[in-house]
Amino acid sequence: MRAVGIGLFLCVAATGCGTTRMTDTQRAASEMLLVSQAIDNAVAQLDFTPLQSKTVFLDTQYLDGTVDKGYLISSLRQHLLESGALIQEDRLKSTYVMEPRSGAVGTDKHSLLIGSPQVTLPSITAVPITSIPEIALVKKTDQKGVAKIAVFAYNRQTGRALWQSGTVEANSTLKDTWIFGAGPFSRGTIRKETELAGEPLPKVPLPSFIDSRPEEKEPATSGGVNQTGASQPRAFPNSDAPPPAQPAPFALLGLIGPAAVGERPLYPVHPPDPTLRVDSPPPTVGTIQPPPGPLPKVIGGN
Repeated sequence: MRAVGIGLFLCVAATGCGTTRMTDTQRAASEMLLVSQAIDNAVAQLDFTPLQSKTVFLDTQYLDGTVDKGYLISSLRQHLLESGALIQEDRLKSTYVMEPRSGAVGTDKHSLLIGSPQVTLPSITAVPITSIPEIALVKKTDQKGVAKIAVFAYNRQTGRALWQSGTVEANSTLKDTWIFGAGPFSRGTIRKETELAGEPLPKVPLPSFIDSRPEEKEPATSGGVNQTGASQPRAFPNSDAPPPAQPAPFALLGLIGPAAVGERPLYPVHPPDPTLRVDSPPPTVGTIQPPPGPLPKVIGGN
């Protein structure tokens, strides 16, 4: 009996508890996902085809102060490379300059409550009742990420415009719903499926004659490459190919010094045929003109 008591005392004395320190980032992950997805959708709408095979310098000075500036710049650079442009880190080594700007990059939030909101009351009794909690029959919170950007490109040597994208806008959404206190039921473009308190809702299998949802089709492909933008993996087999020769004749334009750093060899011009008589007057109608050169000799003739 004494041994049992000692054993129980040791078990009680050996029990304990542990704690785990949990922290949150300065910005919520949902907010960052909303902003980054809106940027992805906006950049995917840009058509950089006019910059294909051209040396381009990306001028980002007008993106200062933009939310997630680094992510936006990297997305633009990746989309340029995917479109076949040749990015130059030195402005003087590029023929064209691309200048992006942002009109809006951020999030909005809207809330709807059907029920009684939280009400603060003055304390008039000995029991300190200072507020009535929120009683919500249905509560809904909508968040939306917005990105509005515009891009244009111009020739660095001549200052003439090459291309402009116009303003491009894109959105991303997140919707949370509470029904009689149960929730949140979360859905939106940043969620793969509807979630309940961070966990996916269980799917109830339906009979074939009830489940009439259309089959999901895979994204269209071209040449074996998935045409879904920068969000999908892709390999570029021509990464080691030399840059194509630039047809701009810098020497003929009178450019010297740093402006002619990107000079390329001109296309060869063949000399004119010396047998052609370019100084002869135009032929008269009805006359027989002599041949432009000596006639070939016939060997073995009489």
